[in-house]
Amino acid sequence: MITNGFTYVAVLVFLAAVLVGAEKLTKWKFFKYVPPVVLLYLLTMVLCTVGAWDMEATAPAYSVMKNNILYAMLCLMLLRCDIRKVLKLGPRMLGGFFAASVSIAIGFIATYAIMHSQLGADAWKALGALCGSWMGGSGNMVAVQQALDIGAGDMGYALVIDSIDYSVWVMFLLWAISFAPQFNKWTKASTDTLDEVCARLENEQLSNENHITFAGLLFLVGGALLVSAVAQNIGTAIYGVAPWLDKATWTVLLVTVVALIGAVTPIGKIAGSAELSNVFLYIVIALLASRASLLEMTNAPVWIISGFMILAIHGIILVVLAKIFKLDMFTCGVASLANIGGTASAPILAASYSPALVSVGVLMALLGYIIGTWGGIIVANIMKFFA
Repeated sequence: MITNGFTYVAVLVFLAAVLVGAEKLTKWKFFKYVPPVVLLYLLTMVLCTVGAWDMEATAPAYSVMKNNILYAMLCLMLLRCDIRKVLKLGPRMLGGFFAASVSIAIGFIATYAIMHSQLGADAWKALGALCGSWMGGSGNMVAVQQALDIGAGDMGYALVIDSIDYSVWVMFLLWAISFAPQFNKWTKASTDTLDEVCARLENEQLSNENHITFAGLLFLVGGALLVSAVAQNIGTAIYGVAPWLDKATWTVLLVTVVALIGAVTPIGKIAGSAELSNVFLYIVIALLASRASLLEMTNAPVWIISGFMILAIHGIILVVLAKIFKLDMFTCGVASLANIGGTASAPILAASYSPALVSVGVLMALLGYIIGTWGGIIVANIMKFFA
């Protein structure tokens, strides 16, 4: 069992390197259906389950690395995004986001109506808090917990669902990316606008004649880490005087603003940001999966099953709406994860389609923080009628 934090991080990064290298060297068709990012997520969860590392001993390394690298990754990814062009995607993306939000609300209400006798009379409170998280983020969950006066015991069940079910859903959406062409054909979705924006941004990146240099890489790494550090410090300070958004939200807002400003300056044309952001991307994915043990599924099986029911209902409704309104896979997937995963996951899924679209994931996820608290409270009070 690994007890050293540095060894723990080293193993995760090396596992990512092996999987990516295997895809490049072998060119197996297997990787077309199960890409390295999904394998990394799955294998890391398995290693966590079998106790490859001590969760308590490696927790400090995880805490230090995850957020710091995540914000640096967002900075590097957004440096390649021209927000003026991405926002031209317009109301279709917003419609997809709210369609995901409504389907999540219906999923919670329908599941509790079916499972309330097994979950308990007061389970609507904990599920309401979870709904706040799955519409927004952890800050919304805490806000709903305070508003509904939820006990620590009930919140424990919500946190188990948020950990296990969310991890599986992220892995499923990352896996489903490979079926985007078939899905878009089935829904008869027009991706012309999306493809046009994506192609234009990618062509602009390719047309950059600058070559990767040592000085450029060092500047990008140092700059991204500095933005991550400063943004977190300022975010904490702002939270002290403006607590209506949590510290993570303020930090993401600051990183986004700084990076998008940098994207329209010569900094955005420095070669190497794509490669570095992908390195950070795989590190973040490995870290997130390393804390999701499959053994937790035995702790509260009824609650975990209920969580999967919520996700299944959400997914089915979203697919039906995609068919009716001819929505594409990118819109549905990122809208779903912008709600359920927030700023930590939506940009990762968006980046899996194209790094040029990361800002779409960030903006949609930030929108969730606005509606998450009230959405959770409203859904909780509707569920109360079935108690």
